Amino acid sequence: MSVQFPFSAIVGQDEMKLAILIAAVDPSVGGVLVFGDRGTGKSTAVRALAAMLPKMRAVVGCRYHCDPEAGGSACEDCKALKLAGTPVKSHLIPVPVVDLPLGATEDRVVGALDLERALSQGVKAYEPGLLARANRGFLYIDEVNLLEDHLVDLLIDVAASGENVVEREGLSVRHPARFVLVGSGNPEEGELRPQLLDRFGLSVEVKTPTDLPSRIEVVRRRDQFERDPAGFTEKWKKEDERVRRSIVKGKSRIAEVLVPDAALERAAQLCMALGTDGLRGELTLIRAARALAALQGAAAVSDEHLKRVAPPALRHRLRRNPLDDAGSTVRVDRAVAELFGA
Repeated sequence: MSVQFPFSAIVGQDEMKLAILIAAVDPSVGGVLVFGDRGTGKSTAVRALAAMLPKMRAVVGCRYHCDPEAGGSACEDCKALKLAGTPVKSHLIPVPVVDLPLGATEDRVVGALDLERALSQGVKAYEPGLLARANRGFLYIDEVNLLEDHLVDLLIDVAASGENVVEREGLSVRHPARFVLVGSGNPEEGELRPQLLDRFGLSVEVKTPTDLPSRIEVVRRRDQFERDPAGFTEKWKKEDERVRRSIVKGKSRIAEVLVPDAALERAAQLCMALGTDGLRGELTLIRAARALAALQGAAAVSDEHLKRVAPPALRHRLRRNPLDDAGSTVRVDRAVAELFGA
């Protein structure tokens, strides 16, 4: 197993790292889209996440690693065990972080039904795909803006329903497929389809560092890692462990974080000022602010939390304004300054 570059050792890119941590604390935020220059640590940060996540409890032998406490969201096999009154054994497993390559076939993504075995033996034989492996975890797509349209359509359906349905020649299999979608890409290589863009809760812009000390530190750390991966990882182990503990604590206390009416009002006012479509902007803004508050150990969502998460939660939800050629980040920052004060 290859050693991943430590999450804590990534220089700068604070907004990207924060968005990933927020999604880890509260998957209902809806995933993270990371757009920016090549070589800015996008893939490195996402792949480093796998080593950061605390283990999760899953049913022993379940191909979809269902939560033993899950009710209606469990797979058919786990539901059958509960109905039969069979004791359910569980164990701790790593949270899956699954790569979806651009050239993947549909069968590899959704899974494959063995029609020959079904016809000859009457057995519904199903080989789970990447969506099954990613259930309760993270599905990562590098160069997501280059993904083929038929796979985009498929992901939109599954992301909306939380369930993958495979149908072939009258046979049908369905299983839970709830995952945090994480995508990265270079905007110069094409835009993302609006329907898929809307499925990402947070959108992050990353840029090449422009200050000399940061650039030097990036090169120094990468060089040290490539020369001695194990030693470099050990050096950052304590800091990674600190971040992991913050994720665990954030997940445990997020249900207790209060969202005052004033915070709801602020979120709605901000979205109205920016003219975002629908109400998904407000929902994402509140969820992200609550996850940030939980990460920081705050008892309630405040203006500071809303201000911090407003750009990633809203920048990809703005309509193009022909009378305003400012970028979406500038427009969000301007609206935040007007509503909350500079």
